[in-house]
Amino acid sequence: MARFAFRFAAVFILMCSVSTSASAQLIIGHRGASHDAPENTIASYKLAIEQGADGFEGDYWLAADGHVLDLHDADTKRVAGKKLSITKAPFDELRGLDIGSWKDPKWKGERIPTLEEVLAAVPVGKKVFLELKSGPEVVGPMSKVIEKSSVSPEQIVLISFHDDAIAECKKQMPHIKALWLCGFKKKDEKHKQPTAEEVADTLKRIKADGLDAEAVPDYLDAAFLKRLKDLGCGEFSVWTVDDPQVAKFYADLGAWSITTNRPGWLKAQLSTK
Repeated sequence: MARFAFRFAAVFILMCSVSTSASAQLIIGHRGASHDAPENTIASYKLAIEQGADGFEGDYWLAADGHVLDLHDADTKRVAGKKLSITKAPFDELRGLDIGSWKDPKWKGERIPTLEEVLAAVPVGKKVFLELKSGPEVVGPMSKVIEKSSVSPEQIVLISFHDDAIAECKKQMPHIKALWLCGFKKKDEKHKQPTAEEVADTLKRIKADGLDAEAVPDYLDAAFLKRLKDLGCGEFSVWTVDDPQVAKFYADLGAWSITTNRPGWLKAQLSTK
């Protein structure tokens, strides 16, 4: 933490050049209120809204029968105890799984949601972040569900690590905000952290509306974000932030949204800083 504090002080002047009012930040529930409820469930999304979140985020796959289903992992083992492929298993089998009890017996009976069910749970004025886990093939089916829903385009944010999926989103749904997800932790010597120039090149190539970045303050700092802004890619969001100091750091730098497992708690923490 001492290193982080030193880093914060060292870039204070640069922070001033890119910051906006922290009060404008959107607090988004990561997989809902996933600290308190089973992730990627309707119960978790409703709880995030009850806690005061500005919206919630979930993960979407194209299932074998054409349904767009909401689950983080590629299979159900971790949250259901039984391993079924989310993209290959029959819909009825997937829907028969209890994905709530692993968190607490009180959540027994929570099922894998369809995109239709998730969109139906989005209140007026709140955001829903849809992470595309499948590639470009999910975009068409997803766009049809979105078109039939009562959720306005302004409430929806499309996100994905797959650059080709974001590019396809902007082709088929140019009126909906789409952000490219990018990790910034250094995993090993073979996988280097991307430069601002590399990030900007990708954002421009796929016509993304901005960056949704992993919160790594020692790398994704004020200087990096200023360089990104100078390259014409100024809008950014961050994930997954459960540390109020890190949240404040990025709020002061002008993050459009901050995704967290604890939306109600983090919002309260930021209001006291």
